[in-house]
Amino acid sequence: MIRIEQPTPANYDEMIDVWEASVRATHHFLHEEDIQYFKPLIKNEYFHLVQLRCAIDSNGAILGFIGIADQKLEMLFVHPDAHGKGLGRQLLSYAVNEMEVLELDVNEQNEGAVGFYKHCGFEVTGRSALDSMGKPFPILHMKKGI
Repeated sequence: MIRIEQPTPANYDEMIDVWEASVRATHHFLHEEDIQYFKPLIKNEYFHLVQLRCAIDSNGAILGFIGIADQKLEMLFVHPDAHGKGLGRQLLSYAVNEMEVLELDVNEQNEGAVGFYKHCGFEVTGRSALDSMGKPFPILHMKKGI
C-alpha cells in the first residue's frame, strides 16, 4: 500500500537519498562532479521552489517523489528498488489528476524517462540544447495530450 503525502523539511534527507539513487540508476550521462554539484541545490534550494509529494510505503519509507510548479512537473524520482512496479505511473497520475500538471521537461539522454512520459500521453513540443543551468544536457519539453 502506497500513500502519497506532502513531505516536510524533516523528510529532505531521505528524499535526497532517493534522488541520488535514482539519478545514479538512470542518468548515466552525468559525471560524479555533476551529481555532487546538483545534490545540495536540489535539497537546499529546489525543494523549496516546488510543491512536493512523496510516495510512502507501509513501513513509512519514501520510495519516490514529485515536485510541481505552475502546473509543470519539475521533478519525478523513484528509488531504483521500486522501478518497474508502477510507482512512477502512480506519481505521474497524481501530478496530472490532483495537481493539474500539463507539461514537463526531461533530459533527452534519459531515454527511459522519455519513453515513459511518451507512453503516459506526453508529447515532445520542443528541445533545448542546454539545461536550465546552462549545462550541456539537452532537454525535451513535453505536454500532455496535445
